[in-house]
Amino acid sequence: MAGGPCRGLLHYKTAKFALTRNWRVGLLHRLLQLGVLGYLLGWVLLVRKGYQDTDRAPRSAVVTKLKGAAAAEVRGAGRRLWDAADYARPPQGGNVLFLVTNFIATAGQAQGTCPESPSVPAGMCTEDADCPMGEPVVHGNGIKTGKCVMFNTTHSTCEIYGWCPVENSTLSRKPLLAEAENFTLFIRNTVHFTKFNFSRCNALQTNDPYYFKSCTYDPSLSPSCPIFRVRDMVEAAGETFGDLALLGGSIGVHIEWDCDLDRPAAQCQPQYSFSLQDRRYNFRTASYYWDSQRLLYRTLLKLYGIRFDISVHGQAGKFSIIPAAVSFGTGIAFFGAATVVCDLVLLYLDAKADFYWKEKFEEAKPPKGKSETAA
Repeated sequence: MAGGPCRGLLHYKTAKFALTRNWRVGLLHRLLQLGVLGYLLGWVLLVRKGYQDTDRAPRSAVVTKLKGAAAAEVRGAGRRLWDAADYARPPQGGNVLFLVTNFIATAGQAQGTCPESPSVPAGMCTEDADCPMGEPVVHGNGIKTGKCVMFNTTHSTCEIYGWCPVENSTLSRKPLLAEAENFTLFIRNTVHFTKFNFSRCNALQTNDPYYFKSCTYDPSLSPSCPIFRVRDMVEAAGETFGDLALLGGSIGVHIEWDCDLDRPAAQCQPQYSFSLQDRRYNFRTASYYWDSQRLLYRTLLKLYGIRFDISVHGQAGKFSIIPAAVSFGTGIAFFGAATVVCDLVLLYLDAKADFYWKEKFEEAKPPKGKSETAA
């Protein structure tokens, strides 16, 4: 057998168990074991469901429909009825939907020449030299013709070639479609978890043809009714309908699925939440028509309203032997770590560490007269 330093490489160490009557270390050991057990049962198994395989990327489809009617005065066109075909953009619905709540109408516009609006700084002038011909008006409504003309008795502006008269900028102090707070938004959402080949829809599966015509979503009374009142959604986002409807805004609709497939499928229900994403939202659109003399006209609408952005997230879990075994193995490893911690306290931090060190580590020598290995 080789001697010298290399000889120690061939020595074998075996564990020795020593019972120490140190109540402090014993209490620490039990507390660590209880902590590991609580973590394993409470967090890993109950909260995180570590025994389940999960699918966190469901495929989702969203269909939306707005319902309701309101009447409002359109400048130059009289009183007009607004229904879903007028105030819902786009009309086919989807993850993003816009509801008109207020507007500014400029009726009877035709292409020609007229004074630029005094509200456009780049269109103000005092002489023709301030209006170079062919130059577009920055943030304006047309192209300069080279003339400086009177807009009214107090303002002179550049004459432009564009849609005339220029856009009206007078906004109502109250939403013109105030009745929109009682409109309803139908949200049909279907999710499919491909890993488990499981699909679920947020709408109640019923043969009653009148159910969806009479129900409104309520988290306690009607959680399976996917019809939401607009005012309820705005208030759930922390706003009042009157304030948001005047200048428009954006509301986020969040649909969250958390499905435990070890339970009945009927218990897989979505949770809804709403948040204010932005204030002030508007855009312009126009409707065109021809008069009896075949001249082209349009009615310009600057639409203010509420934009609904619908997002869908979710996960599904189902028992699987592999994650269950991993979680169980992790728990066993943590129990071993508790023992290691207590050994470190006992051998290095305790007042009698030297005594415990000698008791734990002992060199076993062969009896006298016998060699360690056979000759």
